Amino acid sequence: MSEPADQTEPTDPTASTDQTKPTNMMDHLGFASGQGLQFGMYSLGDHLPDPADGSRVGAGERIREFIGYAQAAEDAGFDFFSVGESHQEYFASQAHAVILGAIAQATSTIRIGSTSTILSTSDPVRVFENFSTIDHISGGRAELVAGRASRIGLFELLGYDLRDYEELFEEKFDLLNRINREESVTWSGQFRAPLNNAEVLPRPEQDPLPIWRAVGGAPTSAIKAGLAGVPMVMAHLGGTTSSFMQTVDSYREAARHRGFDPATLPIATAGFLHVAETSQDALRGLYPHINEGMKRTNGQGMPKQLFAQAVDPHSIVNLGSPQQIVEKILHQHEVFGHQRYLGQIDFGGMPYEKVMKQIETIGSEVIPAVKKYTATNENSNQPSASTQHSVSAQQTTEEVSR
Repeated sequence: MSEPADQTEPTDPTASTDQTKPTNMMDHLGFASGQGLQFGMYSLGDHLPDPADGSRVGAGERIREFIGYAQAAEDAGFDFFSVGESHQEYFASQAHAVILGAIAQATSTIRIGSTSTILSTSDPVRVFENFSTIDHISGGRAELVAGRASRIGLFELLGYDLRDYEELFEEKFDLLNRINREESVTWSGQFRAPLNNAEVLPRPEQDPLPIWRAVGGAPTSAIKAGLAGVPMVMAHLGGTTSSFMQTVDSYREAARHRGFDPATLPIATAGFLHVAETSQDALRGLYPHINEGMKRTNGQGMPKQLFAQAVDPHSIVNLGSPQQIVEKILHQHEVFGHQRYLGQIDFGGMPYEKVMKQIETIGSEVIPAVKKYTATNENSNQPSASTQHSVSAQQTTEEVSR
């Protein structure tokens, strides 16, 4: 990367430059133990009708489904479960922290967190209080992924000006991280009242609380995550795996530029996941849910020809037979050297029993193979996996193919 960090240095005077004894987040989250790639499930919290017959469960039942997914994912061997926040029609997880509190009580080992907490329209003090509380309820299993809104209706709903989109998030993300690092915070900014030796309680069971930054496909936000020295979750709807390598490299180079060791900063990737006997069965099973769901939530559907590209072995979308999905994830791990993969399984009115079957199949046929081969390929902590394309990774992919 040709010094993009210099071009995107934060100019906000509130931006923190404190790098005293930064936490090794790789160790803090248990990623450096040779356990292999962590596997997780995430839900956006959508509440959409089944495109097959137009049926839709009630809001209460849908919320209970999220809790059921988390319990099933824990039983199936998943490492992480998260649910997102959205404030519009066809969603049921507006109070996602409340749902995560219930999940914390209903599970015992799986790590839990937000798919994306929309920090731009939330008070960082309240966000920290909520997630510290979840951390205690769960016995130290909570994580927070801070993101900007991809659906902008919540700005008007919650009383914020969309023209402040970028500035709101950057200021609040800085404050959230300050609260996480410092037990007594003195701070002033543009969008909320100043803090004067404020103690934000309770302090989390984990010290610090794991806070990730959600990043789309473009490198700009990844650079900011690297400059802040925080873990990154990279979400994607489609495209080739290699097309996202610039984002990963930009993140690591920006972290290095600011004085952080990229080998201490985990990366997670997130996207659609659907398993079936064949890739064509997977396409037919998932496409109606993706297309109709995106029409209702984003205003336009997914072109069928574009979605059909997901069967390509180099597509970032993990769709196909269990063996095909294992091969894809191994390829992605070889390219990115990431530490966690998160699959979106329940979008678009997918019936509860079908989601539960997906969780069961993934847990029995995909996760064990992914962990086996990534645990023996010790390159997950390397700062630039794009240059490795190692023989060992190729051999594991070939072995799975047999």
